Amino acid sequence: MTSSTPVVDTRPAHGQGLQAVLLDMDGTLVDTEGIWWAAETGVFADLGHVLDEVHKAVVVGGPMARSVGHLMEVTGTTVTLAELMVAIDTRFEELIARGGAPLMPGAKRLLTELGAHGVPTALVSASHRRTIDVMLRSLGAENFAFTLAGDEIGRTKPHPDPYLTAAARLGADPAACVVVEDTLTGVASAEAAGCQVVAVPSLVAIPPARGRTVVTSLDQVNVPFLRSLVKRSLNVDLH
Repeated sequence: MTSSTPVVDTRPAHGQGLQAVLLDMDGTLVDTEGIWWAAETGVFADLGHVLDEVHKAVVVGGPMARSVGHLMEVTGTTVTLAELMVAIDTRFEELIARGGAPLMPGAKRLLTELGAHGVPTALVSASHRRTIDVMLRSLGAENFAFTLAGDEIGRTKPHPDPYLTAAARLGADPAACVVVEDTLTGVASAEAAGCQVVAVPSLVAIPPARGRTVVTSLDQVNVPFLRSLVKRSLNVDLH
């Protein structure tokens, strides 16, 4: 499976309106944040380190290198970053294979609705390609024009590069794209790219802000709602 499949029509809609929806994966579409923490605590426990729950809020939603780097610093482990990332990826996949990863409430319905309305949609994640490919078995690769992994780009979230890259691949104006995220790291990335943001907080609260709408569940998100965010933003910018 590659990031370029399946092939769909990704031409943006004409005029001033919603051109694309860009979706985060972990904690946004799939309930994986707790599984990632279990993988991290398990790997570090094998090395003789007990991770305090306080670090969970620090590492959630961040790029893997940053998250693991933080855990290396607080534990003082001498195992290399590369070795730890492979071990955590492997442990995560083992946990998924054993118990699966449920979709977040409203995720399946939203993906189906976006497809039915012909809205170009991409999955933009800080997770590695191998992890995304595992999760696509639950999410359905057919729901996305393409998927972009954290190890396929030079700078991942919170930098704007992932969302700028995704918008460009869809031929969309970032200002006419809506990003759906669950963490401050992802929100920062999307906002730096100039996208409208729908925040669905998972473990850490996210305050409302200009260009950012906070909801409690994907059940509150549908195509008319997403279109209204872009329309309102463009009207404000024109005045």
